[in-house]
Amino acid sequence: MKKIALILSSLVTANAFAAGGFTWMGVIAHKFHLHFPTYILTTGLVATLLIVVGLIYRAKISKLSVENRVIPDKGITLRNLVEAYGSFIYTQCNAVLGEKDAPKYFKFIAFLFITIFISNVIGLIPGFLPPTEYINTTLALGVLSFVYYNIKGCKELGTMNYLAHFAGPLWYMAILIFPIEILSNMIRPLSLALRLRGNMMGDHHVLTTFLNLEILGVNVGALGAALPFYILGLLVCFIQAYVFTMLSMVYISLATAHHDHDEHHAH
Repeated sequence: MKKIALILSSLVTANAFAAGGFTWMGVIAHKFHLHFPTYILTTGLVATLLIVVGLIYRAKISKLSVENRVIPDKGITLRNLVEAYGSFIYTQCNAVLGEKDAPKYFKFIAFLFITIFISNVIGLIPGFLPPTEYINTTLALGVLSFVYYNIKGCKELGTMNYLAHFAGPLWYMAILIFPIEILSNMIRPLSLALRLRGNMMGDHHVLTTFLNLEILGVNVGALGAALPFYILGLLVCFIQAYVFTMLSMVYISLATAHHDHDEHHAH
């Protein structure tokens, strides 16, 4: 038990040092003379992990017959985890976007959630800082969501009809409503970015406060105090990824909803 406590304590201490400036990505950047910020390297690591998992899953599925693909593996396997994740995301898409549109936007939503979630969770690993703690990362994700749902809105409604829906239903109120709606739409990526970044930074600071107690020496009491915050941190990582993804789905729904309405009247 004493050895386990020492190992856990050393890991916790490494995470505290990460908050103070030491990161494994920083060491790699220094060793290989990579002139990139550590959060960009960490984002690259997250992308690489997701690509590797995707390729492994695809390789496993390609070896199965069509009949066996519908039969899950026994126990907890990579395939079962990936398919459980896919089922969870599809259920959320179906609830927000409806049965008709869920298959259309499923891939983007699945990519968005898992990218944000893993980027959040990696900050709980000793020696790593979450890329989502930096405004550049969260703003890039917000802009990605913004560009995606606007493109889909233009594609579904037509560019002119999509822009016209910002003017509201009453033509004589358009001169007032249009700039307000445009401004509201333009603020969305920034609000997504600031919400994600603020919550992840706050969660990281709370966790760091307790982890820094370990820098003074091995202290099982401090370690015990930090463990609940690791659990809370994991919950925050999930919630923030979920909120970002749900808001993106709502924006997609709002951008494409008038298409269904017009189509219904056309019939």
